[in-house]
Amino acid sequence: MTRTIGNMQLSTPGDREIVMSRVFNAPRALVYDAFTKPELLKRWLGVHNGWKMTVCEIDLRPGGKYRYAWEGRDGMKMSMGGEYREIVPATRIVATELFDDPWYPGGAVGTNTFVEEGGKTTLSMSVLYASKEARDAVLKTPMEQGVAAGFDVLAEILKG
Repeated sequence: MTRTIGNMQLSTPGDREIVMSRVFNAPRALVYDAFTKPELLKRWLGVHNGWKMTVCEIDLRPGGKYRYAWEGRDGMKMSMGGEYREIVPATRIVATELFDDPWYPGGAVGTNTFVEEGGKTTLSMSVLYASKEARDAVLKTPMEQGVAAGFDVLAEILKG
């Protein structure tokens, strides 16, 4: 399955995987920074529809941990964290993902790749879930609209 949500492509190349890709009109070093610098991440990741990121901790090295937390207008809270498995500066990030209050069974492993061509960067986010059931549960949520909205905010930040 492949579909387009705004400027983002979503595909399911395997029975446990979701891949979301988008081209940004910015050099890859800037897009990579937006994924690795807390002051930038807090401006775009999950911060739409009244949500704000309240915690953004990053220890960017293999074996280092990260932690994110958000709060919605209605007081609803969500938090997650993981461990970095691989870091190739401005090229690739591989990390585990686990929500404090899981909304899908098991954890996941995310791989972000950054490829620049002609001053534009293609970001590819692959998430490999513990099972097909977990992947299918995620596909039934509005996750893809949330990621696409976050990417729209990121595109605006990268313009500046």
